[in-house]
Amino acid sequence: MNYGEFGGQYVPQELKEKLNEIEKEFLKVKEDNNFLNDYEYYLKQYVGRPSPLYYAGNLSKYVGGAKIYLKREDLNHTGAHKINNAIGQALLAKRMGKNHIIAETGAGQHGVATATVCSLFNLKCTIFMGAKDVKKQFSNVQRMKLLGAEIVEVTEGEQTLKEAVDVAFNYLLENMDCFYLIGSCVGPSPYPEMVKFFQKIIGEEAKKQILEQEKQLPTAIVACVGGGSNSIGLFSEFIKDENVAIYGVEGAGKGIKTGKHASAIYNNKIGILHGMKTYIMEDEDGKIQDAYSISSGLDYPGIGPEHAYFNKIGRVKYDSITDKEAIEAFKLLTKLEGIIPALESSHAIAYGLKIAKKYNKDNCIIINLSGRGDKDMDTIFKY
Repeated sequence: MNYGEFGGQYVPQELKEKLNEIEKEFLKVKEDNNFLNDYEYYLKQYVGRPSPLYYAGNLSKYVGGAKIYLKREDLNHTGAHKINNAIGQALLAKRMGKNHIIAETGAGQHGVATATVCSLFNLKCTIFMGAKDVKKQFSNVQRMKLLGAEIVEVTEGEQTLKEAVDVAFNYLLENMDCFYLIGSCVGPSPYPEMVKFFQKIIGEEAKKQILEQEKQLPTAIVACVGGGSNSIGLFSEFIKDENVAIYGVEGAGKGIKTGKHASAIYNNKIGILHGMKTYIMEDEDGKIQDAYSISSGLDYPGIGPEHAYFNKIGRVKYDSITDKEAIEAFKLLTKLEGIIPALESSHAIAYGLKIAKKYNKDNCIIINLSGRGDKDMDTIFKY
């Protein structure tokens, strides 16, 4: 897939050979009806798709602007969008004869999804997770262990998502018989395209659902962006609809000017991270900066290469939301709609409320509710 100057395979030669083997098989399964039928079967009968597109009437009335619709990925089995991709890649790994899956996780949702599919398909599972995230996401760690996964606590650096990815890649280089199930649209080719392929179901469903309910396309769509898999899944179906405004929301943490944030787009520096060329958080000496967000899933010092491309060509507007704004949106959605969102999704909710105010009730917007907030209770109460 061409993302302009972004993407690529900036990895050692021995890993390139492995990646090319995965890409060759991925290109086959994209056209293989037997594989696609299996994938769709599990999405429907195991995950519970299609996920609803819910008209948030109370929230819409409170804002007083456009009608607000929520794409309810929080209602999927395991509680987030991550399971869509985990099932797809696990089926691919099985097809390739791989029986040991490794994965990284920040908020723990991708780890839970990976551990879940490994249990389902009888595959060995190893999850790499930063030690700080292990503490923050205790309930998800316990779920992964119950599902039979081995958890490797990463104590290097900031002990968050970036370091978990670093260690997972190093492990892969030393254990080439493993299959690395990457959870976001990041990393060397073919991962960004592969993750998008398994997440585009979000946008396909949302477009069909909004046309059924509103008889028109949305005025705008909004999703949070860490690496960016839930957002690329929603955006993919609307990119060619030029009248639909598209917004990607990064974590502004304690405020962009404080330096304690996770907005790679704001930094506006292009470099190499985890085998891809993209926007990264880099200091004057070329060292990767530490990302910060109250949300573990947005705590990443880069962004997927397709997001970088959409930013460069101006098709998607990327902005950011602070911890404080996300918490307020979390509380508001919980109180008004009885829906407890993940902190990642709360960033999208907060930004969506700002956007909705600019329009009138003849317009509608879609906010991707990428996951539920069970995992974030301790963080919320501490905050």
